Amino acid sequence: MTISERIDADLRQAMRDRDEVAKQALRAAKTALTEARTATANHDLSDEEAIAVLQKLAKRRRDTAAEYEKLGETARAQNELADVTVFDRYLPQALTEAEVEAIVRQVIADTGVTSLREMGVVMGPSMAKVAGRADGKVVSQVVRRLLAA
Repeated sequence: MTISERIDADLRQAMRDRDEVAKQALRAAKTALTEARTATANHDLSDEEAIAVLQKLAKRRRDTAAEYEKLGETARAQNELADVTVFDRYLPQALTEAEVEAIVRQVIADTGVTSLREMGVVMGPSMAKVAGRADGKVVSQVVRRLLAA
């Protein structure tokens, strides 16, 4: 069963259960997937493409929640984060910072990079290895910390 099919099935179940949070989040996910599908050659999205769309959607919601927190709108921030928890059901397990650090250390060892000036040489392979399981900002921070030491 593809991610799109799982979202459709879970949306139907959320409607039956009258779960408004899940229903709202899954409708947003379904809309984003439909827009992504029709933006290209109107083909069915692969699971990798669907995961990328859901990751963007979750990141946007997290950023919006952070802005609401800054403004003191905690209720709105909680609503955004509730949607993120629904999206997380369909995303691969995120890597911990320690796991990201291990990957970055391996890339640094493989490339032989020693200075912060060559950060780009490390970022490319590191981002390829984490493959959507870690935020680019976290990877960047780890790379900077390890190369600065």
